[in-house]
Amino acid sequence: MHAIAFLQDLAVVMIVAAVVTIIFHRLKQPVVLGYILAGVIIGPHTPPFPLIHDEETIKTLSELGVVLLMFSLGLEFNLRKLQQVGGTAFLAAFLEILLMVWVGYEIGRLFGWSTMDSIFLGAMLSISSTTIIVKVLAELGKTKERFAELIFGILIIEDILAIVMIALLSGIAMTGELSVGELGVTIGKLAIFLVAALVAGLLAVPRLIGYVAGFKSNEMLLVTVLGLCFGFSLLAVKLGYSVALGAFIIGAVIAEAREIGRIEILTEPVRDMFSAIFFVAIGLLIDPKLLAAHWVPVLVITLAVILGKISTCAFGAFVGGQDSHTALRVGMGLAQIGEFSFIIAALGLSLGVTSAFLYPIVVTVSAATTLTTPYLIKNSERLVGWFDRLAPERLVNYLTIYTRWISQWREGRHRSLAVRLIRK
Repeated sequence: MHAIAFLQDLAVVMIVAAVVTIIFHRLKQPVVLGYILAGVIIGPHTPPFPLIHDEETIKTLSELGVVLLMFSLGLEFNLRKLQQVGGTAFLAAFLEILLMVWVGYEIGRLFGWSTMDSIFLGAMLSISSTTIIVKVLAELGKTKERFAELIFGILIIEDILAIVMIALLSGIAMTGELSVGELGVTIGKLAIFLVAALVAGLLAVPRLIGYVAGFKSNEMLLVTVLGLCFGFSLLAVKLGYSVALGAFIIGAVIAEAREIGRIEILTEPVRDMFSAIFFVAIGLLIDPKLLAAHWVPVLVITLAVILGKISTCAFGAFVGGQDSHTALRVGMGLAQIGEFSFIIAALGLSLGVTSAFLYPIVVTVSAATTLTTPYLIKNSERLVGWFDRLAPERLVNYLTIYTRWISQWREGRHRSLAVRLIRK
């Protein structure tokens, strides 16, 4: 009976998602929004009755969507690209997290929430949703553009910093203070894991992929690649890291194999199916009654996420040397929260240090900001043009001068390094 119930739930999810997304495609609207609306339609909060019997199974399947989306990001965004944008990505991610934690804390105190609620709220608002952004950029065909590569780099740095943040929050929640020693141990373990995974992976995985590809069987290659993907993601979880980070790392390692083009073609349909379930699962969480009960905090926090992330991410990217156009587009692409926010909210509940109302508010804010993300990315060029027309000419000139100075400084540094190497 359980198998029949599961098949029924999966059929409902896919049929409703297909109908809604066809309508959205005909209306030239982002398909991601169609998936979320499908989740609302079949969810437990929509009368007259829920169409899904086992939400937990659907949410479990949606986790596969997270793994496969992060894996596909690793396939496209290989280690060389990460090296190229690494400095700017780290600076932008660090500034964004620092400033958004402060914004979230101040909002919590404004509503009279406890100190721990406010701290956790700031942490929830600081991490953008990798899964949502990757899907939207892929749907809009913008994954190869410069601003998208910077966004991907920032997202990966954010995921790494989020692991450190979760360790800090756990320590603060349990002891009431920040332990510098524990922080150092966490960062050290994370660095060892990343280095060991990349070195061992680059030595073994491309050779294994080449050997399997020699059999000329798409089935064997797909099964091997998915085995590596899920196996390494599981290893990351067992070691205390996120499944998303593990999936990205193994994807970036496999991207160094000669068969990368063939692998991308084989994994794309599997990724699309489970990512659809992921976004439907987000829709299942949306409760209109809760939105009505907490509409003021939801509205304020949603606006803070959108405006705060656009400004902080754009500022970080600009300080890192990007021109104002690219920086603004980076900010618009990162203006939402997602899966890591849920993890942090659940952590606060499990430790008994946050209020029960915080989790559903964050889920609603995540859904709201997810709805705005496709439109912000799609219209980013138009909004950048609007900024150019309305910004004071002197400000635009100063921004241009700074960008040129950073570019010339980098070129001079690279040139002097090359000269020293030649002389040696």
